[in-house]
Amino acid sequence: MWDDDISGHVWREEAAKRSPLAQDAEALGRLIEQDQDPAEVSYYEAFADPDAQALDDAQRSYAGQYLRRLRRLRERDRRAKTGPEA
Repeated sequence: MWDDDISGHVWREEAAKRSPLAQDAEALGRLIEQDQDPAEVSYYEAFADPDAQALDDAQRSYAGQYLRRLRRLRERDRRAKTGPEA
């Protein structure tokens, strides 16, 4: 029915399921309070970047909207196949 690249579907499903980048930044912030591991600090800086968080929020929102649209279309198709109920 929907001719689309399977990798796009996989990406949307994964993007819709993942936790917000801000939550990951908070967790990394707690880690670097205990020890100043350079790798953790660099990850924290990347995750705490407002532009990165805005992009992540937009991607997750897009993916969620797309998946909801697919569910509505499938439901509409299913109802159309069963016909009007009396």
